[in-house]
Amino acid sequence: MDLSVIVPTFNEGPNIGELVRRIGAALDDAGPVSFEVIFVDDSTDDTPVIIQAVADTAPFPVRLVHRDDPVAGLGGAVVEGVRLAASRWCLIMDGDLQHPPEDIPRLLARAGHGDVDVVVASRYAAGGTSGGLADRTRVAVSRVSTLLTKSMFPRKLHGCSDPMTGFFLIDRDAVDLDQLHPRGFKILLEMLARRQLRIAEVPFAFADRFAGESKASFTQGIRFLTQLTMLRFGRMSAFALVGGVGAIANLVIMWGLIRLGMEYIVAAVIASELTIIGNFLLLEYLVFADMRAESGRMRWRFLKSFTFNNVEALARIPLMAVLVESAHLPSMLAAALTLVAAFAVRFVFHALVVYAPQRATVDAAVSAGVAPEVTASVAASVDDVEPVGRRLDS
Repeated sequence: MDLSVIVPTFNEGPNIGELVRRIGAALDDAGPVSFEVIFVDDSTDDTPVIIQAVADTAPFPVRLVHRDDPVAGLGGAVVEGVRLAASRWCLIMDGDLQHPPEDIPRLLARAGHGDVDVVVASRYAAGGTSGGLADRTRVAVSRVSTLLTKSMFPRKLHGCSDPMTGFFLIDRDAVDLDQLHPRGFKILLEMLARRQLRIAEVPFAFADRFAGESKASFTQGIRFLTQLTMLRFGRMSAFALVGGVGAIANLVIMWGLIRLGMEYIVAAVIASELTIIGNFLLLEYLVFADMRAESGRMRWRFLKSFTFNNVEALARIPLMAVLVESAHLPSMLAAALTLVAAFAVRFVFHALVVYAPQRATVDAAVSAGVAPEVTASVAASVDDVEPVGRRLDS
Protein backbone atom coordinates (compact mmCIF):
# COMPACT_ATOMS: atom_id res chain seq x y z
CA MET A 1 0.00 0.00 0.00
CA ASP A 2 1.54 3.34 -1.11
CA LEU A 3 -0.82 5.61 0.84
CA SER A 4 -3.37 5.49 3.66
CA VAL A 5 -5.87 8.36 3.70
CA ILE A 6 -7.11 8.97 7.28
CA VAL A 7 -10.42 10.83 7.58
CA PRO A 8 -11.74 11.58 11.10
CA THR A 9 -15.49 12.19 10.94
CA PHE A 10 -18.23 13.47 13.21
CA ASN A 11 -21.72 13.67 11.67
CA GLU A 12 -20.45 14.20 8.11
CA GLY A 13 -22.79 11.79 6.30
CA PRO A 14 -23.78 14.09 3.38
CA ASN A 15 -20.10 14.55 2.45
CA ILE A 16 -18.94 10.93 2.41
CA GLY A 17 -19.94 9.80 -1.07
CA GLU A 18 -18.52 12.87 -2.81
CA LEU A 19 -15.33 12.74 -0.73
CA VAL A 20 -14.62 9.11 -1.63
CA ARG A 21 -15.41 9.71 -5.28
CA ARG A 22 -13.03 12.68 -5.49
CA ILE A 23 -10.24 10.90 -3.62
CA GLY A 24 -10.47 8.02 -6.07
CA ALA A 25 -10.54 10.30 -9.10
CA ALA A 26 -7.58 12.37 -7.88
CA LEU A 27 -5.38 9.35 -7.20
CA ASP A 28 -6.38 7.59 -10.40
CA ASP A 29 -5.23 10.66 -12.34
CA ALA A 30 -1.94 10.66 -10.39
CA GLY A 31 -0.88 7.32 -11.87
CA PRO A 32 -0.43 3.88 -10.37
CA VAL A 33 -0.96 4.53 -6.63
CA SER A 34 -2.07 1.76 -4.28
CA PHE A 35 -4.14 3.38 -1.53
CA GLU A 36 -6.83 2.91 1.10
CA VAL A 37 -9.22 5.27 2.89
CA ILE A 38 -9.76 4.83 6.64
CA PHE A 39 -12.70 6.62 8.27
CA VAL A 40 -12.35 6.93 12.05
CA ASP A 41 -15.86 7.93 13.00
CA ASP A 42 -17.20 9.43 16.22
CA SER A 43 -20.65 10.25 14.81
CA THR A 44 -23.93 10.24 16.68
CA ASP A 45 -26.05 10.10 13.52
CA ASP A 46 -26.24 7.74 10.52
CA THR A 47 -22.77 8.61 9.18
CA PRO A 48 -21.36 5.10 9.90
CA VAL A 49 -24.16 3.51 7.86
CA ILE A 50 -23.42 5.87 4.96
CA ILE A 51 -19.68 5.16 5.15
CA GLN A 52 -20.30 1.40 5.08
CA ALA A 53 -22.63 1.74 2.09
CA VAL A 54 -20.00 3.75 0.20
CA ALA A 55 -17.29 1.25 1.19
CA ASP A 56 -19.33 -1.64 -0.22
CA THR A 57 -19.31 -0.10 -3.71
CA ALA A 58 -15.92 1.68 -3.78
CA PRO A 59 -13.33 0.32 -6.28
CA PHE A 60 -10.57 0.61 -3.65
CA PRO A 61 -10.34 -0.33 0.06
CA VAL A 62 -12.48 1.84 2.34
CA ARG A 63 -12.34 0.91 6.03
CA LEU A 64 -14.59 2.10 8.85
CA VAL A 65 -13.64 2.33 12.52
CA HIS A 66 -16.56 3.62 14.59
CA ARG A 67 -15.64 4.68 18.12
CA ASP A 68 -18.56 4.25 20.52
CA ASP A 69 -16.50 5.86 23.29
CA PRO A 70 -14.37 8.52 21.55
CA VAL A 71 -11.12 9.41 23.27
CA ALA A 72 -9.24 12.71 22.71
CA GLY A 73 -11.54 14.05 20.00
CA LEU A 74 -10.40 14.48 16.41
CA GLY A 75 -6.74 14.19 17.38
CA GLY A 76 -7.36 10.84 19.05
CA ALA A 77 -9.23 9.64 15.95
CA VAL A 78 -6.27 10.57 13.75
CA VAL A 79 -3.81 8.71 15.99
CA GLU A 80 -6.02 5.61 15.95
CA GLY A 81 -6.26 5.77 12.16
CA VAL A 82 -2.49 6.10 11.76
CA ARG A 83 -1.96 3.07 14.01
CA LEU A 84 -4.26 1.01 11.78
CA ALA A 85 -2.85 2.25 8.47
CA ALA A 86 -1.40 -0.27 6.02
CA SER A 87 0.97 2.33 4.59
CA ARG A 88 3.97 4.11 6.04
CA TRP A 89 2.70 7.35 4.48
CA CYS A 90 -0.55 8.66 5.97
CA LEU A 91 -2.57 11.51 4.48
CA ILE A 92 -4.76 13.28 7.06
CA MET A 93 -7.74 15.30 5.87
CA ASP A 94 -11.14 16.44 7.10
CA GLY A 95 -14.38 14.90 5.90
CA ASP A 96 -16.09 18.15 4.86
CA LEU A 97 -14.25 18.67 1.52
CA GLN A 98 -12.64 21.91 2.67
CA HIS A 99 -9.42 20.01 2.02
CA PRO A 100 -9.61 19.37 -1.74
CA PRO A 101 -8.73 15.74 -2.61
CA GLU A 102 -7.35 17.01 -5.92
CA ASP A 103 -4.33 18.35 -3.99
CA ILE A 104 -3.33 14.93 -2.63
CA PRO A 105 -1.08 14.08 -5.63
CA ARG A 106 0.86 17.32 -5.05
CA LEU A 107 1.60 16.33 -1.46
CA LEU A 108 2.65 12.86 -2.58
CA ALA A 109 4.93 14.31 -5.26
CA ARG A 110 6.68 16.52 -2.70
CA ALA A 111 7.15 13.61 -0.30
CA GLY A 112 8.61 11.64 -3.19
CA HIS A 113 11.74 13.81 -3.09
CA GLY A 114 12.73 11.77 -0.02
CA ASP A 115 13.99 14.66 2.12
CA VAL A 116 11.02 15.32 4.45
CA ASP A 117 8.99 13.65 7.20
CA VAL A 118 5.81 15.69 6.77
CA VAL A 119 4.28 17.65 3.91
CA VAL A 120 1.90 20.35 5.14
CA ALA A 121 -0.92 21.65 2.97
CA SER A 122 -0.78 25.32 3.92
CA ARG A 123 -3.40 28.03 3.62
CA TYR A 124 -0.78 30.67 4.35
CA ALA A 125 2.11 29.68 2.07
CA ALA A 126 2.50 31.68 -1.14
CA GLY A 127 -0.32 30.59 -3.42
CA GLY A 128 -2.57 29.32 -0.64
CA THR A 129 -5.87 30.87 0.48
CA SER A 130 -8.14 30.62 3.54
CA GLY A 131 -11.37 31.48 1.73
CA GLY A 132 -13.27 28.63 3.36
CA LEU A 133 -13.13 30.26 6.79
CA ALA A 134 -16.60 31.53 7.60
CA ASP A 135 -15.87 35.22 8.13
CA ARG A 136 -13.22 37.81 8.91
CA THR A 137 -13.38 37.01 12.61
CA ARG A 138 -12.43 33.39 12.01
CA VAL A 139 -9.66 34.45 9.62
CA ALA A 140 -8.28 36.81 12.28
CA VAL A 141 -8.52 34.15 15.01
CA SER A 142 -6.74 31.65 12.76
CA ARG A 143 -3.93 34.11 11.96
CA VAL A 144 -3.42 35.13 15.59
CA SER A 145 -3.47 31.50 16.75
CA THR A 146 -0.86 30.62 14.13
CA LEU A 147 1.43 33.47 15.18
CA LEU A 148 1.04 32.54 18.86
CA THR A 149 1.86 28.91 18.13
CA LYS A 150 4.92 29.69 16.00
CA SER A 151 6.24 32.09 18.65
CA MET A 152 6.10 29.33 21.28
CA PHE A 153 7.90 26.76 19.08
CA PRO A 154 10.22 28.88 16.89
CA ARG A 155 12.59 26.05 16.00
CA LYS A 156 10.27 23.09 15.62
CA LEU A 157 7.81 25.11 13.53
CA HIS A 158 10.45 26.82 11.44
CA GLY A 159 9.43 26.55 7.81
CA CYS A 160 5.80 25.77 8.65
CA SER A 161 3.40 28.62 7.91
CA ASP A 162 0.26 26.70 8.89
CA PRO A 163 0.82 24.38 11.91
CA MET A 164 -2.92 24.48 12.62
CA THR A 165 -3.98 22.83 9.37
CA GLY A 166 -5.72 19.46 9.40
CA PHE A 167 -4.51 18.58 5.89
CA PHE A 168 -1.05 16.98 5.78
CA LEU A 169 0.98 13.94 4.74
CA ILE A 170 3.09 12.30 7.46
CA ASP A 171 5.70 9.55 7.49
CA ARG A 172 4.44 7.30 10.29
CA ASP A 173 7.94 6.02 10.97
CA ALA A 174 9.06 9.55 11.89
CA VAL A 175 6.44 9.95 14.65
CA ASP A 176 6.38 8.31 18.07
CA LEU A 177 2.65 7.67 18.41
CA ASP A 178 3.01 6.60 22.05
CA GLN A 179 4.41 10.04 22.88
CA LEU A 180 1.36 11.89 21.56
CA HIS A 181 -1.35 13.15 23.92
CA PRO A 182 -3.92 14.65 21.51
CA ARG A 183 -6.52 17.05 22.90
CA GLY A 184 -8.97 18.20 20.26
CA PHE A 185 -8.46 19.39 16.70
CA LYS A 186 -4.79 20.34 16.34
CA ILE A 187 -3.06 17.00 15.87
CA LEU A 188 -0.41 18.33 13.47
CA LEU A 189 0.74 20.79 16.14
CA GLU A 190 1.02 17.89 18.59
CA MET A 191 3.18 15.91 16.17
CA LEU A 192 5.46 18.82 15.27
CA ALA A 193 5.89 20.01 18.87
CA ARG A 194 6.83 16.57 20.23
CA ARG A 195 9.68 15.84 17.83
CA GLN A 196 11.86 17.79 15.38
CA LEU A 197 10.55 16.81 11.93
CA ARG A 198 11.69 17.76 8.45
CA ILE A 199 8.89 19.90 7.00
CA ALA A 200 7.87 20.86 3.47
CA GLU A 201 4.82 22.83 2.42
CA VAL A 202 2.41 22.77 -0.50
CA PRO A 203 -0.01 25.72 -0.78
CA PHE A 204 -3.70 24.93 -1.11
CA ALA A 205 -7.01 26.76 -1.30
CA PHE A 206 -9.11 26.11 1.79
CA ALA A 207 -12.54 25.48 0.26
CA ASP A 208 -16.10 26.05 1.44
CA ARG A 209 -17.88 23.17 3.14
CA PHE A 210 -19.63 20.77 0.74
CA ALA A 211 -22.42 20.08 3.28
CA GLY A 212 -23.10 20.24 7.00
CA GLU A 213 -21.98 22.67 9.67
CA SER A 214 -18.57 23.61 11.05
CA LYS A 215 -17.50 21.94 14.31
CA ALA A 216 -15.42 24.96 15.36
CA SER A 217 -16.59 26.42 18.69
CA PHE A 218 -15.53 28.41 21.73
CA THR A 219 -14.93 25.10 23.54
CA GLN A 220 -12.52 24.03 20.81
CA GLY A 221 -10.70 27.34 21.24
CA ILE A 222 -10.25 26.64 24.95
CA ARG A 223 -9.03 23.12 24.14
CA PHE A 224 -6.47 24.59 21.75
CA LEU A 225 -5.13 27.02 24.37
CA THR A 226 -4.90 24.17 26.88
CA GLN A 227 -3.11 21.94 24.36
CA LEU A 228 -0.68 24.71 23.45
CA THR A 229 0.07 25.47 27.10
CA MET A 230 0.65 21.81 27.98
CA LEU A 231 2.87 21.21 24.96
CA ARG A 232 5.03 24.21 25.76
CA PHE A 233 5.14 24.24 29.51
CA GLY A 234 3.61 21.00 30.76
CA ARG A 235 0.57 20.08 32.82
CA MET A 236 1.25 22.51 35.66
CA SER A 237 0.95 25.50 33.34
CA ALA A 238 -2.32 24.19 31.93
CA PHE A 239 -3.49 23.85 35.53
CA ALA A 240 -2.43 27.46 36.05
CA LEU A 241 -4.44 28.52 32.99
CA VAL A 242 -7.56 26.87 34.38
CA GLY A 243 -6.80 28.24 37.83
CA GLY A 244 -6.44 31.72 36.38
CA VAL A 245 -9.83 31.46 34.70
CA GLY A 246 -11.32 30.24 37.97
CA ALA A 247 -9.66 33.01 39.97
CA ILE A 248 -11.01 35.68 37.64
CA ALA A 249 -14.48 34.12 37.81
CA ASN A 250 -14.18 33.99 41.62
CA LEU A 251 -13.29 37.66 41.84
CA VAL A 252 -15.99 38.72 39.36
CA ILE A 253 -18.68 36.80 41.26
CA MET A 254 -17.46 38.16 44.59
CA TRP A 255 -17.37 41.72 43.22
CA GLY A 256 -20.91 41.39 41.86
CA LEU A 257 -22.28 40.07 45.15
CA ILE A 258 -20.57 42.84 47.12
CA ARG A 259 -22.09 45.39 44.75
CA LEU A 260 -25.49 43.87 45.53
CA GLY A 261 -24.90 44.62 49.21
CA MET A 262 -23.60 41.28 50.47
CA GLU A 263 -20.87 41.11 53.14
CA TYR A 264 -17.48 40.32 51.62
CA ILE A 265 -17.03 37.12 53.66
CA VAL A 266 -20.37 35.68 52.49
CA ALA A 267 -19.65 36.80 48.93
CA ALA A 268 -16.25 35.08 49.06
CA VAL A 269 -17.81 31.81 50.27
CA ILE A 270 -20.44 31.74 47.51
CA ALA A 271 -17.89 32.67 44.84
CA SER A 272 -15.55 29.94 46.06
CA GLU A 273 -18.22 27.22 45.96
CA LEU A 274 -19.28 28.12 42.42
CA THR A 275 -15.74 28.27 41.07
CA ILE A 276 -14.71 25.03 42.84
CA ILE A 277 -17.35 23.19 40.78
CA GLY A 278 -16.49 25.02 37.56
CA ASN A 279 -12.76 24.44 38.00
CA PHE A 280 -13.28 20.73 38.59
CA LEU A 281 -15.12 20.37 35.28
CA LEU A 282 -12.34 22.21 33.44
CA LEU A 283 -9.71 20.00 35.06
CA GLU A 284 -11.71 16.88 34.15
CA TYR A 285 -12.10 17.65 30.47
CA LEU A 286 -8.98 19.70 29.73
CA VAL A 287 -6.01 19.33 32.07
CA PHE A 288 -6.36 15.74 33.34
CA ALA A 289 -8.50 14.28 30.54
CA ASP A 290 -5.85 11.68 29.66
CA MET A 291 -5.65 10.46 33.28
CA ARG A 292 -9.35 9.96 34.01
CA ALA A 293 -9.55 6.37 32.75
CA GLU A 294 -7.02 5.17 35.35
CA SER A 295 -8.17 7.28 38.30
CA GLY A 296 -11.51 5.76 39.24
CA ARG A 297 -15.05 7.07 39.02
CA MET A 298 -15.77 10.72 38.31
CA ARG A 299 -17.95 11.11 41.42
CA TRP A 300 -15.05 10.05 43.68
CA ARG A 301 -12.69 12.45 41.93
CA PHE A 302 -15.26 15.19 42.43
CA LEU A 303 -15.70 14.37 46.13
CA LYS A 304 -11.94 14.41 46.71
CA SER A 305 -11.52 17.66 44.81
CA PHE A 306 -14.57 19.33 46.36
CA THR A 307 -13.60 18.31 49.90
CA PHE A 308 -10.01 19.45 49.52
CA ASN A 309 -10.97 22.79 47.99
CA ASN A 310 -13.45 23.47 50.75
CA VAL A 311 -10.84 22.67 53.40
CA GLU A 312 -8.48 24.98 51.54
CA ALA A 313 -11.20 27.65 51.44
CA LEU A 314 -11.74 27.29 55.21
CA ALA A 315 -8.09 28.20 55.65
CA ARG A 316 -7.90 30.78 52.86
CA ILE A 317 -10.98 32.87 53.65
CA PRO A 318 -10.03 33.54 57.31
CA LEU A 319 -6.55 34.48 56.08
CA MET A 320 -8.21 36.89 53.66
CA ALA A 321 -10.18 38.37 56.55
CA VAL A 322 -6.95 38.88 58.52
CA LEU A 323 -5.40 40.71 55.55
CA VAL A 324 -8.48 42.92 55.28
CA GLU A 325 -8.99 43.64 58.99
CA SER A 326 -5.39 43.74 60.22
CA ALA A 327 -3.32 44.68 57.17
CA HIS A 328 -6.10 46.95 55.84
CA LEU A 329 -5.87 45.54 52.31
CA PRO A 330 -8.86 45.94 49.99
CA SER A 331 -10.98 42.79 50.09
CA MET A 332 -10.55 42.10 46.35
CA LEU A 333 -6.73 42.35 46.60
CA ALA A 334 -6.68 40.11 49.67
CA ALA A 335 -8.81 37.53 47.86
CA ALA A 336 -6.49 37.60 44.84
CA LEU A 337 -3.37 37.13 46.98
CA THR A 338 -4.80 34.13 48.82
CA LEU A 339 -5.93 32.51 45.55
CA VAL A 340 -2.41 32.78 44.13
CA ALA A 341 -0.91 31.33 47.32
CA ALA A 342 -3.20 28.29 47.10
CA PHE A 343 -2.24 27.41 43.51
CA ALA A 344 0.77 25.13 44.08
CA VAL A 345 -0.94 23.14 46.86
CA ARG A 346 -3.99 22.58 44.65
CA PHE A 347 -1.92 21.34 41.74
CA VAL A 348 0.06 18.86 43.86
CA PHE A 349 -3.09 17.49 45.48
CA HIS A 350 -4.96 17.02 42.20
CA ALA A 351 -2.00 15.47 40.35
CA LEU A 352 -1.00 13.10 43.14
CA VAL A 353 -4.32 12.33 44.81
CA VAL A 354 -7.42 13.17 42.75
CA TYR A 355 -6.04 11.81 39.46
CA ALA A 356 -3.60 9.23 40.82
CA PRO A 357 -3.83 5.81 39.14
CA GLN A 358 -6.01 3.33 40.98
CA ARG A 359 -4.48 0.43 42.93
CA ALA A 360 -4.93 -2.03 40.05
CA THR A 361 -2.76 0.14 37.82
CA VAL A 362 -0.11 0.53 40.50
CA ASP A 363 -0.11 -3.19 41.24
CA ALA A 364 0.40 -3.95 37.57
CA ALA A 365 3.35 -1.59 37.50
CA VAL A 366 4.84 -3.19 40.62
CA SER A 367 4.58 -6.62 39.06
CA ALA A 368 6.50 -5.22 36.10
CA GLY A 369 9.26 -4.01 38.45
CA VAL A 370 8.28 -0.33 38.71
CA ALA A 371 8.25 1.27 42.15
CA PRO A 372 4.67 2.23 43.14
CA GLU A 373 5.66 5.69 44.31
CA VAL A 374 7.14 6.34 40.88
CA THR A 375 4.04 5.04 39.11
CA ALA A 376 1.57 6.95 41.25
CA SER A 377 3.29 10.29 41.46
CA VAL A 378 5.77 10.84 38.68
CA ALA A 379 3.60 9.40 35.90
CA ALA A 380 0.64 11.39 37.15
CA SER A 381 2.32 14.74 37.39
CA VAL A 382 5.05 15.06 34.79
CA ASP A 383 4.14 12.87 31.86
CA ASP A 384 3.46 15.88 29.65
CA VAL A 385 6.42 18.04 30.68
CA GLU A 386 9.25 18.39 28.18
CA PRO A 387 12.77 18.15 29.60
CA VAL A 388 14.30 21.57 30.14
CA GLY A 389 16.98 20.92 27.55
CA ARG A 390 14.37 20.16 24.92
CA ARG A 391 12.38 23.28 25.80
CA LEU A 392 15.45 25.48 25.37
CA ASP A 393 16.40 23.66 22.20
CA SER A 394 13.06 24.40 20.57
